[in-house]
Amino acid sequence: MEKSFTTLLNGVPLTVEIGKVAKQANGACWIKQGDSVVLVTATASTKAKEGADFLPLSCDYEEKYYASGKIPGGFNKREGRPGTNAILTSRLIDRPIRPLFPDDFHHSLQVTATVLSYDPDYPTDILAMIGSSIALSISDIPFQGPTGSVRIGMKDDKFILNPSVDDQKDSDLNLAVSGTKGAIMMVEAEVNLLSEDVVLNAIMYAHDEIKKIVSFIEDIVSEVGREKMDYERLEIDKAYEEKISGMVYGKIEEALRIADKTEQGHALGLIKDELVANLEEEEDYRDVQVNEIFESFTQKIFKKQILVEGVRSDGRSFTQIRPLSSEVGLLPRAHGSALFTRGQTQALTSVTLAALTEGQIIDGLDPEYTKRYVHHYNFPSYSVGETRPPRSPGRREIGHGNLAERALIPVLPTEEEFPYYIRVVNEILESNGSSSQASICGSTLALMDAGVPIHDPVAGIAMGLIDNGDKPVILTDIQGLEDHYGDMDFKVAGTRDGITALQMDIKIDGVSRDILKRALAQAKDARIELLDHIHGTIAEPREDLSPYAPRITGLMIDPEKIGEVIGSGGKVIHKITEETGAQIEIEDDGRISIIANDDGALAAKKIIEDIVHELEVGEVFEGTVTKIVDFGAFVEILWQREGLLHISNIDHKRISQVGDVLSVGDKVKVKVINLERGKIGLSRKALLPKPERKDKEDKPQDNRE
Repeated sequence: MEKSFTTLLNGVPLTVEIGKVAKQANGACWIKQGDSVVLVTATASTKAKEGADFLPLSCDYEEKYYASGKIPGGFNKREGRPGTNAILTSRLIDRPIRPLFPDDFHHSLQVTATVLSYDPDYPTDILAMIGSSIALSISDIPFQGPTGSVRIGMKDDKFILNPSVDDQKDSDLNLAVSGTKGAIMMVEAEVNLLSEDVVLNAIMYAHDEIKKIVSFIEDIVSEVGREKMDYERLEIDKAYEEKISGMVYGKIEEALRIADKTEQGHALGLIKDELVANLEEEEDYRDVQVNEIFESFTQKIFKKQILVEGVRSDGRSFTQIRPLSSEVGLLPRAHGSALFTRGQTQALTSVTLAALTEGQIIDGLDPEYTKRYVHHYNFPSYSVGETRPPRSPGRREIGHGNLAERALIPVLPTEEEFPYYIRVVNEILESNGSSSQASICGSTLALMDAGVPIHDPVAGIAMGLIDNGDKPVILTDIQGLEDHYGDMDFKVAGTRDGITALQMDIKIDGVSRDILKRALAQAKDARIELLDHIHGTIAEPREDLSPYAPRITGLMIDPEKIGEVIGSGGKVIHKITEETGAQIEIEDDGRISIIANDDGALAAKKIIEDIVHELEVGEVFEGTVTKIVDFGAFVEILWQREGLLHISNIDHKRISQVGDVLSVGDKVKVKVINLERGKIGLSRKALLPKPERKDKEDKPQDNRE
């Protein structure tokens, strides 16, 4: 049976249709706002995935080019692998819903959001996130939602709910938030140097709107929701659990006190191997229960050591950062490089500079555009002591790279200040938690080493949470174990003056305003400490670029003047190149990049400025005499642009021969006195002081008396 539901979101109707399409999925909804339409489906396997001790959940956001009236590029003319935006949106869908399934639900589960119609005034990523909650909530899948999702922008100190694509361009905040009625589940943000208080208020403003969306979804569920499916629950045998406890509990406690990640992991592995070996000799060995019990014990002991004993495995206080070290300039041929180490997490960063025309072209549902700053993050298997075949970047790598990219964007120089395409690459050489934040610190160092005039250094830190419902503990600079067994991973990046990026994921059913406020304050203290360390390594961007970096000078001209710079058949631009040795690249919007040594770049820039210069009467130039004629001299005042200096305008006194005053090649200061019929009239006389007239006292005196 078809049902339609409507609510207002930011004053605009949002319509959800159930039972119209995709009826064989466990749950499906057709969600529409403006002209944006997204189909979201949720499907689960009928049986648990064999041997799985995790939730096999996959979320996919699919952009169909026909949704915005476009045809895909490439030879096949059909959609290919997801683009960066689609992958990042898939992660936004996944992160708030993943914690809201039972721990023992191991059925394969797929959520698919397909963009069928795209209206840039109503971005489809938020519709897809809301739709995923609806599809799961009305299905028979044991989802413990609903969740709601919104995006918050900010302009003129006012929050904007679900801003359009155009509104986001000028916004000081791009904040995506998901949550339940009771708490925040997920935060992702790009921030233009706003304070902790402003960001916290934005998150809580988002949560007020989320509560309304959740109420709307609950109304839908009450009408069309299905009864949740039965599935094979994992029932832990208490006697079996107590038996295992006696065999390993104390050993796990000791292993968790080992500071080194590799040694700790090895010790825990030996304990488990010994446990399995002893239990396998018995007839009632239950491998799934053994794994679940061992993991449960490890998490309980880990939390007890922090909450009760007040100790972390490496001996740090709750607010202490791991030991720091860094250096710059260690890759001789890279244009900038840095090695940043924090504890057992290490990031090697390189910077490459190129002409703006090398920028990455982004093609999707929105109009095509070019990125002039790109951040790539690589996580090789050796960084965690594992082996696997090399592969292209996965969703995690793309997500971490995007987070680091967002963190640095607010401090980058403008194209006018620094006309370069900038590529930053992070190679994670060693990882024990928070490698994305190490990559942000390393990127700041490498950019300054490359001579990129960033406005302020940026540092990032990851905060954790251990929550027992009584006195939650917030941990600064979490390592791998604290991320794995903890309840929150809250990454905060920024300068001394404000936040530039946020990302929060949790494993419990939400966090409160108080926890967020404490985490942001604690993160700020840590950020200042990291920035002090960065300053001690390199205090400011280098004044000179690497000798291996291209020298690029940029300028902007009126697009209507591009033809004049290029000339018929490219004659003008070829002549400029011949004269200066510069490589010149011109964009359709009037951006020009000049690639040459310093002298050649300056000469080419001067020529182009001369070509596009709009002459006005009254302007003064120092020109060069190019030709002498009987009636005056021709003077080049701009590149290949001459004016006539008539003989009558050379001097106040009468001149019989132009050659008596001027010669070819002379530099002469002249003023533009007329621009009639495309001809340029010049005057030297207008810039010379007028001769004094003889005073009356110089006349012969009359001696008559």
